[in-house]
Amino acid sequence: MKRACKRATSLSRPSGLALTCLLCPLDAHAHLIASGLGPVYDGIVHFVLTPQDLLPAAALALFAGLRGKAHARRVIFALPLVWLIAGFIGTLTVALPPMPLAWLPLVAVGGIVAADLPLGLGVTSAIALVLGAFLGYANGAAMAQAGPGLRAVTGIASTVFVTTTLVAASVAAWQSGWVRIAWRVAGSWIAATGLLLLGWSLVG
Repeated sequence: MKRACKRATSLSRPSGLALTCLLCPLDAHAHLIASGLGPVYDGIVHFVLTPQDLLPAAALALFAGLRGKAHARRVIFALPLVWLIAGFIGTLTVALPPMPLAWLPLVAVGGIVAADLPLGLGVTSAIALVLGAFLGYANGAAMAQAGPGLRAVTGIASTVFVTTTLVAASVAAWQSGWVRIAWRVAGSWIAATGLLLLGWSLVG
């Protein structure tokens, strides 16, 4: 009997500690997570920890890599540049786009990766321009509300460049046989994430 009581006491201590942590949460940041290293690093952390930004950029890099080196080069330079310009405009206007549309880039870009559509270079460029303008503007407006503004947008655009370069280069180098199918499956997962986000927005 005593052993059973001791076991129950030992099990209740971690549970009580976990409950205490849940009842005393830390501050929440809706649009920006402060890294403590300055606005540029805050923008980097924001991009990396925001699936609505990271996944569409990665999906476009996936698609560009599947289409070849010319498409990859176009996306690598066009997407971050447009993202930066639109982000600068967003910091001046401070008007966020409607949140229910956050699912659309995930579904659209992830879908074309999964379908492996044979689109031309001009279409790929247009997708990069539209995606960069939409997400860059949203980031700029969010950063203006949070405080860091253009310096955070610069950190985001720099991270977009690094992310798209690494992903597009990897896909362009390895896409024979089953590897190409794996890239397409990754695109389908991104599209599915967008559908899940759409479902949450409809329920909310």
